[in-house]
Amino acid sequence: MVYQNLILEHAENGTVAVLTVNRPKALNALNAETLDELLQALAHIAADSALRALLVTGAGDKAFIAGADIAAMQNMNALQAQNFSAKGQRVMQAIEALAIPVIALVNGYALGGGCELALSCDWIIASERAVFGQPEVNLGIPPGFGGTQRLARLVGRARALELVTTGRQVKAEEALRIGLVNAVVAAAQLTENGLETARLIAAKAPVAVRVAKQAVHRGLDMDLANGCVLETSLFAFAFGTDDRKEGMTAFLAKRAPKFEGH
Repeated sequence: MVYQNLILEHAENGTVAVLTVNRPKALNALNAETLDELLQALAHIAADSALRALLVTGAGDKAFIAGADIAAMQNMNALQAQNFSAKGQRVMQAIEALAIPVIALVNGYALGGGCELALSCDWIIASERAVFGQPEVNLGIPPGFGGTQRLARLVGRARALELVTTGRQVKAEEALRIGLVNAVVAAAQLTENGLETARLIAAKAPVAVRVAKQAVHRGLDMDLANGCVLETSLFAFAFGTDDRKEGMTAFLAKRAPKFEGH
């Protein structure tokens, strides 16, 4: 499929997808067309059983995604704004719903909708030049693509309220300190660092990786006791897979496992 505002590539023999928002002249801002293309690309990724991990980034070295397209929002009425927000929410939910791990590679400004898209990924690797923020209050609006919810779940209520009510921007090192990102690397090493992490994931048992992600995501919406019940059921499910047999056989035979994803 050909996209106007995205690039979808495959690496590591088709086991890793790299999705790039490709509007560098607009600092990769999210307009309705780009959101539609993201939904299409994410559906394609979800249907690809060979994939083991997804990397999400932005074109150029200035911005991951600098936000939603303000020029496109300028003349929206309340109903149009609600529809635009709902479409953005669907994109973020589609990213979260992917069975495979999704890593955001943030290479510059990740503001507004860009920060929200990064937050919808499973974790974030940032370049030393990355800058995060939810500056929507400067425009007379709150975040609309899930920022108030995911940011609070990641960094805590007080820190999230500070950031969304002041619109303050956070540089990479502070983002690491407050738990917004997992790692900060040199800008020149960002892509390779992401691919290295994706290679580690791709080498593991695919079913185990998917059910582990499911356990974490679903378990966070439960109390601890029910989360542990969920974990037990997924643990038992994995015992019925060929990957489990191969993993344990290989371990006992002191050889590398050859996982097939079954």
